[in-house]
Formats: sequence, structure tokens, C-alpha cells
Amino acid sequence: MNNIASILNDQLLKQAFDQEPDAYRQLEQCQCMAQLYAHVENSIAVLSDLKSEKSYLYYGGIASALGLSDQDICSEIDSIWEDAIFNLIHPDDLLQKHMLELQYFHYIKHVPHTKRYDYHVISKIRMRHQSGQYIWISHRMYYVRNSSNGSIWLALCLYNFAHFSEQTESYEGCIVNSVTGQIIQSEKQESGNLLSKREIEILRQIKIGKRSKEIADVFSISINTVNRHRQNILEKLRVNNSIEACRVASSLNLLT
Repeated sequence: MNNIASILNDQLLKQAFDQEPDAYRQLEQCQCMAQLYAHVENSIAVLSDLKSEKSYLYYGGIASALGLSDQDICSEIDSIWEDAIFNLIHPDDLLQKHMLELQYFHYIKHVPHTKRYDYHVISKIRMRHQSGQYIWISHRMYYVRNSSNGSIWLALCLYNFAHFSEQTESYEGCIVNSVTGQIIQSEKQESGNLLSKREIEILRQIKIGKRSKEIADVFSISINTVNRHRQNILEKLRVNNSIEACRVASSLNLLT
């Protein structure tokens, strides 16, 4: 699991969830929705239960083209990460996909609960065909149920064939408002409060080559405080050193 996926995993699963009085009924409704998408669109549909850390996979016709089972019945796994599918995605596109989903997670938290279902993510990714060649696939992700307290509970991912012109060369992804048609480019989104304001300030100084003593002088704080911030940054970004921290933070547009 890459750093971005690890951060996303932590933030999704560490949410506080309420006990839903009709949880089984809501889950059953969304399972039927996922199964219907797989049948009507011949897509692969993955319904992830973030509270229970389970996923329900429904394989439509596209599955056989990707070398997966084409059975319509549900396959249940004890994870929110469908590794059998992720293993087919080009590594570069998988990283970009996870990055966009992390940005989407933080973006949607600032949207009123009643409006959240208006938004979804759409990406153009490369997946390995059963022939061994990469082909273009359209990936969509929806948050289809919130917990009563506003936490994201159920997420639906759909994989379909994508048809693009020959000029298509690289990953593309955005957040879409399906009611207004507004397209929100991923690079314009920030990753919320992943790092504190002071941690971002310190990481900017690290990026331009400042040492702890110099950073302490800039902000009139002690070296111990700087070092504590540095350690917090590494832990939050799940990296081992400052170079990796700057790379991940830059990817998430935290240093702009």
C-alpha cells in the first residue's frame, strides 16, 4: 500500500460512526444498487462498508475481459481495498486514483450532508486486459450513505470500459457535481486538515533546505518544538524522511 493509500485508509477507517437503527436495511438497499449497476452496465461494482471494513464485489461482463470472474453473485471480502482489482491498475494511475479520493474525502466533509450525494469522483485509468495490454477504464466513486453523525459510511466504486480518442496518454480525474454539471479539478482541491498550519509552514521551510535551527529562528520557537513538528509530519504522512514528506505533501497540494 502506497503512502497516499495508507493515509486514506487511516482517515476513512478512523472516523467515528453512530449506531444506525436501520443499518441492515440501508446496507441491503445499497447492495441491491451495486448489483443492479453491475448487471445493467456490465460493470464491476464494489460496495465498501467503512464501518465494518468489508466490501461486496459484483462482477458484470467487463470482469472477464480483465481476466476476472464474470459471475453475477456477490463476493464478500474483509477489507475496503479490492486488491484483486487494484493489482490490474497501472501503478502510476493507482497512486493518482488514491490521491484524488483523499482529496474528495476532505472536500466532501465541507459539503452539507443533504448535498453530498450530488458529488462523485470520475477517473480515467489504465487497467491490464487479460491479453496483458493496458486498456482505458472509467472509474467512478460515490459516497452513497453517511452515518448519522456525518461520517462517510458506504462507498460505491464502478469500473467500466472507457472510450477516448487516440490522443489520450495519461491519467485524468476530477470531482463532479452531477446536479449542476460543475467539474472540480483535483489539483484545485486541498487535503483539508491533514497537517496543521504550523506543520505546513515548517514543511515549506524544509523543502527549501532550511535546517531545524534555522526554522526555529524563523518562527521564534525552540529546536525541540521544530523537531516535534517534524516527527508529527512524518507520522501523519506515513513516510520515513523529510524528502518523502515533501514529495507526498506536494502531491496533495499542501505546500502551494
